[in-house]
Amino acid sequence: MNTERINELRKEWEAEEKIAHIHGWDFSHIHGRYEEEEDLPWDYERIIAEYRTDDKKMLDFDTGGGEFLLSLKHPYENTAATEGFPPNVELCKEILLPLGIDFRACDDAANIPFEDDSFDLVINRHGDFDPEETHRILKQNGLFITEQVGADNDRDLAEMVLPEVEAPFPELKLSVQKEKFEKAGFEIIRAEEAYRPIRFYDIGAFVWFAHIIEWEFPGFSVDKCFDKLLEMQETIDKNGVLEGTIHRYLIVAKKK
Repeated sequence: MNTERINELRKEWEAEEKIAHIHGWDFSHIHGRYEEEEDLPWDYERIIAEYRTDDKKMLDFDTGGGEFLLSLKHPYENTAATEGFPPNVELCKEILLPLGIDFRACDDAANIPFEDDSFDLVINRHGDFDPEETHRILKQNGLFITEQVGADNDRDLAEMVLPEVEAPFPELKLSVQKEKFEKAGFEIIRAEEAYRPIRFYDIGAFVWFAHIIEWEFPGFSVDKCFDKLLEMQETIDKNGVLEGTIHRYLIVAKKK
């Protein structure tokens, strides 16, 4: 790789680094430049639809910007949501509250600001959770449906640029979490785990992604990891794609 191209790549990657930010949970900036979750063995939205009826009280914990919640078209008067990331809290206040959705700011999964036995259904996609607190706010026979990012998520990608980085959430594995939910008083209705590819078609997209998912890539920067990024670029030049691995698990649990 000649010096001119190396300098061009540095400029491109530093530009991606500079603009890396997110509104809600919107990855449209890198759409078409990367792929993930295209072939999970379950459909989270369809699973919710199996259990959701309009008369049920439903909470979306860690709703992000509320995008997924609104796509479910659950009656607003029976819908509640929480979010803890400050920019998304403001976004939810602007979007969800005027609709009549009971939105409350919350950044502590062990201290949710709702009364005991408030909900028939609690959903949570890629958010924080606490089995005992979730049990408290659910009605008898209420359901918790969650799709989670597992402990091994993007580990191979992180190790490409930050070889010494430790997994941020080592307990996020299905076997460990099932046991926690059972101890909290839940019956496990459904539990699945999956490892699937994540693909990047240009390293600029990866740079943006690594800054957004900063807890998986702590301390990452173009300057610090430049030589590693060049190695990743060589992989794309050769194969047309850089591939890593995502880790997901699904739990549907019923309050006894």
